[in-house]
Amino acid sequence: MTGGPELRELECFLVLAEELHFGRTGERLRVSQSRVSQLLAVLERRVGGRLVDRTSRRVALTPLGEQLLAGVRPAYAALRQAVAETREAARGVRDVLRLGFQGHVDAGIAAAVNAYQAPGRRVDLTELPLSDPFGALHRAEVDAAIVLLPVREPGLVLRRVFSRQQQTVAVSVRHPFAARPAVDAEQLVQLPLVGPAAPAPEYWRTAQAPVVTPDGRPIPPGPAVSTLQEGIALVAAGRGGMLVCRRTAGFQVRPDVAFVPVTGLPESALGLVVRSPGPDARDFAAALPAT
Repeated sequence: MTGGPELRELECFLVLAEELHFGRTGERLRVSQSRVSQLLAVLERRVGGRLVDRTSRRVALTPLGEQLLAGVRPAYAALRQAVAETREAARGVRDVLRLGFQGHVDAGIAAAVNAYQAPGRRVDLTELPLSDPFGALHRAEVDAAIVLLPVREPGLVLRRVFSRQQQTVAVSVRHPFAARPAVDAEQLVQLPLVGPAAPAPEYWRTAQAPVVTPDGRPIPPGPAVSTLQEGIALVAAGRGGMLVCRRTAGFQVRPDVAFVPVTGLPESALGLVVRSPGPDARDFAAALPAT
């Protein structure tokens, strides 16, 4: 097959590389699973080799697929940004802040978004996976991100720290912890902790799901998850506990999960992180709540 790839083929490949699942890729693109397979097959004929290994149990990129992904992803992101900026210029919007967030946008963050927006200025919101808090920033898909701390990433700058909250542990209502008014951090040795999956960096995953107590006693690892909702579902199923801040716990109320305060752990906190170089988002940072 001659000719260069069409944009739809590349878009399908990029989504599939992220999801590694044909069904979810079809859902995101609003096409059938068979159409995803067709688009991939056409692209593979264009490049002359397999881009994806697919079995009944898993989907993975081949080395050729990894090479194409590395080359196409930044170019596609730049193309989308150029189109978006041109569209906004036609509408009279001169300044668009692409903001990523984890979990939910609470009233304080929503108020900051509304305060920042003005004629000619807008905030676009993108939810970030729990398992990849910094990827969208590194790929320049967002200009700034509100993420759980800590942040120790080259090329990223922590612009603001806010929303310091006591940590709670989410457990099934059937677990003995559910009946307690509080749990000491040392008691977490009795509970596997659900935590974020890769590609989140190891230091960040360990901060969200510690592997030892403050006294150095090992905490058993629980399942690794990609989203907060996936983690809470596993908690409800009795697969372990999950550390979440008190504010997040308030957004996750359900009859089969209890949120118990944990003493002896540092507070959780959110940070506004930006790329360097890139938009500094100082005006937006100033609009964020103090606590």
